[in-house]
Amino acid sequence: MQYRRLGNEGPTVSSVGLGAMSFAGVYGDAEDAESVATVSRALELGIIFIDTANIYGSGHSEAVVGRAIADRRADVVLATKFGGGGGSGLGKRDKVRPALEESLARLGTDYVDLYYLHRVDPSTPIEETVGAMAELVSAGLVRYLGLSEAAPETIRRAHATHPITALQTEYSLFSREPEDAILRTTRELGIGFVAYSPLGRGMLTGQFQRLEDLPADDWRRSVPRWQEANFESNARIVASLEEIARRHDITAAQLALAWVLHQGDDIVPIPGTRRRVNLEANAAAADVSLTAEDLAEIKEVASPDRVAGARGADAYMARVNA
Repeated sequence: MQYRRLGNEGPTVSSVGLGAMSFAGVYGDAEDAESVATVSRALELGIIFIDTANIYGSGHSEAVVGRAIADRRADVVLATKFGGGGGSGLGKRDKVRPALEESLARLGTDYVDLYYLHRVDPSTPIEETVGAMAELVSAGLVRYLGLSEAAPETIRRAHATHPITALQTEYSLFSREPEDAILRTTRELGIGFVAYSPLGRGMLTGQFQRLEDLPADDWRRSVPRWQEANFESNARIVASLEEIARRHDITAAQLALAWVLHQGDDIVPIPGTRRRVNLEANAAAADVSLTAEDLAEIKEVASPDRVAGARGADAYMARVNA
């Protein structure tokens, strides 16, 4: 495994992290024992950056991560988030420390390495929220601060209140919006960029050839990108990416992760999985080397104008890049 520094002043993390949302059963049934084994295998492979949040299964993901790292806490760069779930007022000063204390109890630790505001609270000035988060740093409960899905001006205001170490935003071959202004802002300010859903919530894995491959009750069916004609169009893009991947003797998922890693040393993808076999494949993507010609071909095949449908429903999109 290779390693990267998160921002100018942040911790050193594995170049590929592990997102733990699926531990809560978001993408189908999850077995806690396998999730714990997945974290253990991650640490064996040198994946030390583990990401969760208090809303994943109403804290279940945090509890599973806590059990998995109980005897390896010092080896992990642990990130969790608060203020998600769509509720107004979650960024208020009096909400910040109680949220962390609940997360610490579930995680079984007395500090978090990286603490994110999951979604910007539209009812609360970002200065108030980040000011309260900064108090957690002073108290030794948190080492670094982060934001998730924040717009450039919000990032600047937050960073002026207390240094922001990382911004977490969806970024993949199918979600290129950060390239317009967000990445320019984080790079100007020396903030690391954490790419969540770098596999397009599973679409870039090639696992789903037909819409029928997605369970009828899977929430992704509500996402425009996964619906009817959009899905069929995007599946054709994935098929073309699979052809490129075969020339490198890798999978489409590994190609997609390698592409993200090649977009800059300040970017750290955190693909999520609850299974060891997928984790091992994701880890191997860190060693994939792509030439300038490869990157140009991939960029052409999966250019933003070819990707059909938004990455979220209207209500979801109203809360991102805020």
